[in-house]
Amino acid sequence: MGKIIVFGAGGRAGSAVGREACRRGHDVTAVVRRTADHPGLEAPGVRLVAGDVTDPADVARLAPGHDAAVVTVFDPGARPDEFYPAAARALVDGLRRARVSRLISVGVASTLPTASGVRLMDTPGYPQEHRGFLLAHASGSAVLAESGGELDWLVMNPSGDFDHGGIRTGRYTTAPGDAASRVSYDDFAIAVLDEIDTPRHHRTQIGVEQG
Repeated sequence: MGKIIVFGAGGRAGSAVGREACRRGHDVTAVVRRTADHPGLEAPGVRLVAGDVTDPADVARLAPGHDAAVVTVFDPGARPDEFYPAAARALVDGLRRARVSRLISVGVASTLPTASGVRLMDTPGYPQEHRGFLLAHASGSAVLAESGGELDWLVMNPSGDFDHGGIRTGRYTTAPGDAASRVSYDDFAIAVLDEIDTPRHHRTQIGVEQG
């Protein structure tokens, strides 16, 4: 079995990824800013640690020995246009130093191309009140795209949004951006772990929806 490190393990997507990894028998390192805020993450097979995903030294310190890294982070106290590129740069540098080659970055649907090729956030009628945040996410993905060939990264997004009350069905499919699309956190986590256990997509961005 493998070892997976999850940055942002306290969020709904991150905790779902951790649960699915444990279900498959992987050992999980759950990285959060403050361990005292997340006592519920401690479980057999899970090591709960504090770390800063924007600090390459922290990434390099925590990641050695892992087979893959997952990042699904949000910092309400930070400027998104600074936070997401800084996190991506730290991961590129820190994972290289730690000799971890596979990274799954959980993004937002708005940056996905639709079936017509237009980004979802640029389609007519799409809400624009959080456009700055969406562009910040896109800038983090751009850092990965510009990192060269050493890191085998993949950006995975819900194709539309998470079904916040959805249950685990065990079914999902990849799909372009679609505002009406939904996927449960648990089924999204299945897709993430499938890409870790048997990688099919490399250095690109994909959407996931309920199958």
